[in-house]
Amino acid sequence: MKPAEKIKQPIYKEMKQFEQNFYRSMQSNVPLLDRIVYFIVNRKGKQMRPMLTLLTAKMLGNGQINDRTYLGASVVELIHTATLVHDDVIDNSQMRRNFYSLNALWKNKIAVLVGDYLLSRGILNCTETKNFDLLAVISTAMREMAEGELLQLEKSRTFNIQENEYYQIIRQKTAALLSACCAMGALSVHAHQKDIEQMEAFGINVGMSFQIKDDLFDYGPRKIGKPRGIDIREKKMTLPLIYAISKASKKNKKWLVHAIKNHSKNPEVIKQIINFVRESGGIQYTLKKMNQYKETAHSILMTYPKNEYRDALELMLRYVINRKY
Repeated sequence: MKPAEKIKQPIYKEMKQFEQNFYRSMQSNVPLLDRIVYFIVNRKGKQMRPMLTLLTAKMLGNGQINDRTYLGASVVELIHTATLVHDDVIDNSQMRRNFYSLNALWKNKIAVLVGDYLLSRGILNCTETKNFDLLAVISTAMREMAEGELLQLEKSRTFNIQENEYYQIIRQKTAALLSACCAMGALSVHAHQKDIEQMEAFGINVGMSFQIKDDLFDYGPRKIGKPRGIDIREKKMTLPLIYAISKASKKNKKWLVHAIKNHSKNPEVIKQIINFVRESGGIQYTLKKMNQYKETAHSILMTYPKNEYRDALELMLRYVINRKY
C-alpha cells in the first residue's frame, strides 16, 4: 500500500465525503467552468492538506468531526488548487501531475480566471456559512503565501539571500498553508487555544520539512519527482546552494553567481553547480536542517495521546521527508 493510502486509512470515509463536498463547492452555472472543475477534480493530487485538516480535527475531537471540519478541508484545497493553477500560468508549465496543465488546454486567460474563481469560492464558503474564524485563518495564510513568493522573486534578482531569509520565504510560501490546515482542523472542533497554537506550530514544521525536501530534489543522483536542476534553471536560491555559496572562496563564489545569473539553462553548467554544491557539503547540511524541523514537529505530536489519528499524522511526517516526489 502506498504511503498516502496508509495515511488516509483512518479517515477513508471522511475523505470520500470531503471529495463530494469539494466538488460541490466549485460548481457554478457556467458550463465551461463546470467542465474545467470536472477536469480538476479528476486529476487530484495526494490531498495532503485536507488530510491534515481532517486528521487534526479527529485527533483533537476524540474521533468526531463536523460540517466545519469538512468546510475547512474544502477551503484549504480550493486555495491550494488556485495557487497551482496560477503558478502554472506564471511558470508557463505545460504539465501538472503527469497530464496537461489547465493553461495548456484552455490558455492563460481562462486559467487565471479559474484560479481567481477558486480563490473567491474558498472565501465565500466561509462567509456564506458565517465561519469567520476559519476565514481569518485562511486569509492570513493567503497573505503570507503572496508575501513569500514576492520576497523570493525580489531576492532571486540580486542572488543575495541569507539563510534566515530563505527560512522566512519557505515559511510563508509553503508552511503557512499547512499550518492553516492544522489550525482549521483544530478550530472546527472547538479545541483549546493551546491545542490550536500547538497544531499551527506542528503544521509550520511539517511545511518547512516539506519544502526543504522539495529543494533537495534539485540535487538528486537521478531524475525522480521534479526534473533535476529545475530550481537552478529558474534561478531559485535554495538552501543547498545558499550554504555552498556561504562556504565558497571569493573566486568560487564569483563563479557560482555568474554561472547562475548567465548560464542557468546550460545543462553542463547545471551539472557543475550541482557537483560543487554536493562537494561543499550543501546536501548534508540541508538534510540536517530538514530533520531538525521534522523532529520539532514530531515532539509536538508526541504530546498528544496515542491513537490512529496521531499515528497517521506521524506517518505523514515520515512520508514528507522520505518521499520520492
